[in-house]
Amino acid sequence: MEKGRGMCASKVVMVLLALMMFHSKMVHSCIYAVGDAGGWTYNVDRWPIGKSFRAGDGLQFTYIPFTHNVVVVDEIGYNNCNPLRGTQVYASGSDFIQLRPGMNYFICGFPGHCLGGMKLAINAI
Repeated sequence: MEKGRGMCASKVVMVLLALMMFHSKMVHSCIYAVGDAGGWTYNVDRWPIGKSFRAGDGLQFTYIPFTHNVVVVDEIGYNNCNPLRGTQVYASGSDFIQLRPGMNYFICGFPGHCLGGMKLAINAI
């Protein structure tokens, strides 16, 4: 009977440790307002300079809907300012996107906006 109780106690400890690790990641996540007070607009491509991002951090994109949008792209789409069909497009004017580990690329899909610096490349460690 005591062997059964010991197994139960070790399972409880493992669950508690897992919850603590999950909570620790949540506590350390940051939310960034893209472009700060200016929001998601032209020449925002330099906004990440000097900032450190981690996987799980969130980006809050604020902009006027029907004037801009946020398109999640790959490196080629970022460099060419050309989203591929089937890419994720956000258009609410207040979009929250959680960063994945590694490089994360975003552009505005409206013609000419990306070329005007409305794009971001963020490396989340």
